[in-house]
Amino acid sequence: MGKAFAVVLTIITTVTVAILVSRHWWFPTVASAHGGAMDHQFVETFVGAAIGFILAQLCLAAFAWKFGERKGETRQVRIFPGGVKWLVVLALVYVGSEIILLEFVGQKVWAAMYFTPAAADSLQVQVLAGQFAFSFRYPGPDGKFGPIHTDKIDETKGNMFGIDQSDPESKDDIVTVELGVPVNKPVELLLNSKDVGHGFYVPEMRIQQDIVPGMQIPLHFTPTKIGKYDITCNQLCGLGHHTMRAFLDVMSEEDYQKWIVEQASLQ
Repeated sequence: MGKAFAVVLTIITTVTVAILVSRHWWFPTVASAHGGAMDHQFVETFVGAAIGFILAQLCLAAFAWKFGERKGETRQVRIFPGGVKWLVVLALVYVGSEIILLEFVGQKVWAAMYFTPAAADSLQVQVLAGQFAFSFRYPGPDGKFGPIHTDKIDETKGNMFGIDQSDPESKDDIVTVELGVPVNKPVELLLNSKDVGHGFYVPEMRIQQDIVPGMQIPLHFTPTKIGKYDITCNQLCGLGHHTMRAFLDVMSEEDYQKWIVEQASLQ
């Protein structure tokens, strides 16, 4: 049994590594400025984890091959900390060193996304998540968002953000069900939830952020490829969670200006 287990384990390890190396199931094409650095960080993490995985599985297979019980044979089981202490210590040192190293290496990528403020000329868009849809609000000609009045939210009237029409900073705002942005323009999203926890996830942009009720959470990125991308909620938020999606439409500057004017005329 020990040798059979060792063979099966070796085959599983080989197939797993082959799938990872071939990138058969891999990330979608990068479409944001920071995406390349994030992918590089992912690859470094995968390589570090893969080395540990391969060593651990092959060591397990080797021990099963050499020390596995044979038919009619009984082996004494040693309880930790007995047995091969040096191997246990080596595994602990390897895993600990890997975690610390990846923390230092990934710090720059993480900080650029979450601890660096958005560019001063960023396009600001408010995002409101609610069971089970996303809504987006752009500032009008005054460049200012009015406050969100939760008591005035009325989806039947299309007032997703609870806009008070008597507020001069709110009445010119533009509300859409699709997120339109110009290509190569920094974008800052201001994420809000009106009910429960949600997620904002666009794989091609390499952006993901939990949305917490009662908080406005900023998230910034710069799209680099024109196209239409899925926005999904990747936090379980209720029975209709699987239907909660929207679209990010990255356009040329000219097309974006036409689009925002069209959206303003629909208010």
